Amino acid sequence: MSRSLVLALLLTTGGSAAMASGAPATAPVIAPAVQVPATTPATPAPAQAAVTSTKEIVLELGKRTISLRDNGKVIGSWPVAIGDAANPTPKGRFLVETKVVNPQYQSTASGKINPTKGPNGPLGDRWIGFKRSGLNQYGIHGTPSAWAWTVTSRSAVTNGCVRMLTPHVRALFDQVQVGTPVVVKP
Repeated sequence: MSRSLVLALLLTTGGSAAMASGAPATAPVIAPAVQVPATTPATPAPAQAAVTSTKEIVLELGKRTISLRDNGKVIGSWPVAIGDAANPTPKGRFLVETKVVNPQYQSTASGKINPTKGPNGPLGDRWIGFKRSGLNQYGIHGTPSAWAWTVTSRSAVTNGCVRMLTPHVRALFDQVQVGTPVVVKP
């Protein structure tokens, strides 16, 4: 991915995404506003039971692996491509903020929209956003098969985003929810 591009999901996806492409480097993404249905005072939202989850996503930058843990037990572990030295993946503790199926991106530099969505799109077919920095958002996303080498070689080539292979990001996506902790370790 070109370092000069910063990608954003379109409002039609209902979420946000991070940049990805075949060239080394991805960038944080500008997250669009997401419309949330409103409730009126006359019709309060139904009470919901608090969801208690012991799951967390753990990204180990040094090993270039991401794992899903439940109460400390690893239930899945996969290779990833991470941010390069000039644009590192942020370290710390975050929460999953957004999940999007078939994200689409738009260059914030040129405004150009890439029409390809799904597994062959630059973001693959899953997006898990976990950190906002101003208008930008970092995320975990898929990658087209043509760029799978960046993941299988565990490269440090992105502008902070985390790339996974399609079947791996789908498995992770299906097992987490908005609010799931994301721990990024050195």
